Amino acid sequence: MDACQGSSNATDLAIGFTSSAVAVVLFGTNFVPVKKVDTGDGMFFQWVLCIAIWIVALIVNLIQNSPRFWPFAMVGGFLWATGNITVVPIVKTIGLGLGILIWASFNLLTGWASSRFGWFGIDPEVVAKPTLNYIGAGLSVLSTVLFLFIKSDVQNPPLSSETTPLLTEHSINSSERQAEHKNDVSWVDNFSPLGKRIIGCSLAMVAGIFYGSNFVPVLYIKDHGRQNGTVYTGASQFDLDYVFAHFSGILLTSTVYFMIYCAVKKNSPNIFPQAIIPAFVSGTMWAIASCCWFIANRYLSAVVSFPIITAGPGFIAAMWGVLVFKEIKGIKNYLLLLVAFCVILAGSLSTAFSKV
Repeated sequence: MDACQGSSNATDLAIGFTSSAVAVVLFGTNFVPVKKVDTGDGMFFQWVLCIAIWIVALIVNLIQNSPRFWPFAMVGGFLWATGNITVVPIVKTIGLGLGILIWASFNLLTGWASSRFGWFGIDPEVVAKPTLNYIGAGLSVLSTVLFLFIKSDVQNPPLSSETTPLLTEHSINSSERQAEHKNDVSWVDNFSPLGKRIIGCSLAMVAGIFYGSNFVPVLYIKDHGRQNGTVYTGASQFDLDYVFAHFSGILLTSTVYFMIYCAVKKNSPNIFPQAIIPAFVSGTMWAIASCCWFIANRYLSAVVSFPIITAGPGFIAAMWGVLVFKEIKGIKNYLLLLVAFCVILAGSLSTAFSKV
């Protein structure tokens, strides 16, 4: 009996940590397609990305034999999509690596603390070694603080005839069109380097808080599903059963935001055709990573998965920034990266061992 239980626990841990590893790699990579493509103000890009996310959710829903749809789970999608509209300005102002690392820290703090202490009406989660869990979460946050001291050199994609949007308001002459296009590319382009850094860091913090809250509705439904006399009594305890509702909330919210954007632009939104495939690829990668996160929450619990999955992608993103995009240069920055990575590793191991 004990041997069977031990084997089952080992299997759960293996599934949980494998899912976490896949999520870390994909979350650290999924915005790479943005770097080589002019996405303008990002609104069209995020809408296509969210369509790809919903398609993956539809496939998962069919594989899961269409479990019950809980509308409240869509609130999590609303929270995520609201944070997501800030991604392109963040990447354009402070870079892929630094942007992910900042929002990851606030994502970590919000998600970990809400699960550990039972915020927002969900049940507090218990781990075998709470001290190690605290240490792991603290080290994960510390790693992000270290990354704040790393300077990044962001180069935006050059404008060319191929980066002209399909739909823009017609101007009288070419110089006016160029000026209009320059203003439409991104609202952050006219700020000073210091201004861009402040805006980018602030948006990344806000995005992290929204990202960190996006699992709360699903956890709320699951927790109340174990109680008698609630509207959620008997709700599924398997996290993937909520993916379709959660991702439907993402698509609905992003569509509403895009329609508002079209209205503000007087039905002349900036549509960048070259961003369609990168956005679809990015959305597919994110959706698969998020499904792995749902699985990790199931087999590890959110209080363990959050520190690992939110801190880990920083390592992958920074490697892209160093090796491919050349955003991070210099011996000092490399040394800071090395120290930060060691802290991330120590934090992840502490969090992992707090479960066993």
